[in-house]
Amino acid sequence: MRTDAEAQRLSAASLLFMERGNRPDTKITDRRDSLVIIPMYNEKENAAAIIDAVLGQPHPFDVLVIDDNSPDGTAAIVREQAEKHPGRVHLISRSGKLGLGTAYITGFKWALEQGYDYVFEMDADFSHNPDDLMKLYAACAEQGADVAVGSRYVTGVNVVNWPMGRVLMSYFASKYVRLVTGMGIADTTAGFACYRSRVLRTMELDKIRFKGYAFQIEMKFTALQCGFKVVEVPIIFVNRVLGTSKMSSGIFGEALFGVIKLKVGSWVRKYPRCQTD
Repeated sequence: MRTDAEAQRLSAASLLFMERGNRPDTKITDRRDSLVIIPMYNEKENAAAIIDAVLGQPHPFDVLVIDDNSPDGTAAIVREQAEKHPGRVHLISRSGKLGLGTAYITGFKWALEQGYDYVFEMDADFSHNPDDLMKLYAACAEQGADVAVGSRYVTGVNVVNWPMGRVLMSYFASKYVRLVTGMGIADTTAGFACYRSRVLRTMELDKIRFKGYAFQIEMKFTALQCGFKVVEVPIIFVNRVLGTSKMSSGIFGEALFGVIKLKVGSWVRKYPRCQTD
């Protein structure tokens, strides 16, 4: 049974969460310089742990969760984390599964409105090691990169506990993308990355069309076309232990044919050039 004081404290924290975390038009006045965007759907096993792991890093990262109306109660867990970490954990709840790409675009726009300097993509299932956020941050904030990609393939094949068929599919998909697009990036489908805010401001986010693997490809391709410096930072990717993978054959199909469309379209599209901060 909660005391009146505890109830008042939780009510105030909840109000702070609603005012700061779930309203894209509200400006955060005490923000840090870095935001980690984590899309979630049915991630109740991982939600609290991944948020705590991100917030426990030496650099002060904020977290934005994009939840697509998870029926397992993921959003409620995120709200509890927002109460636990006022001003640092934020939630945007959407009506249903609208695609990974649209989740990130929503998060990117929110991050720009709030004035973050460095914006990260990250999975919820610990396949991306939260400790590697520091490497990506250093690559952009200290070493001059505009985009830092957490790469599974830049130093070989650094994937743990994936079935061999999936490893081969992912590895050769990146090879195929490099061949079609001409990008000099080993892990073109990587979903662990840091973007400087000027990249996101420049690249016309409303023109990013793809939702799955092809979304990750399109983001990197567009950043390069806009003249930004994209670097790869080696990471070890570990297959999820808890929860269920959201991968599907349709995601790979989008990437297979999407990159051809992406390359052909680039012959006629005029890309905006990189802006300074």
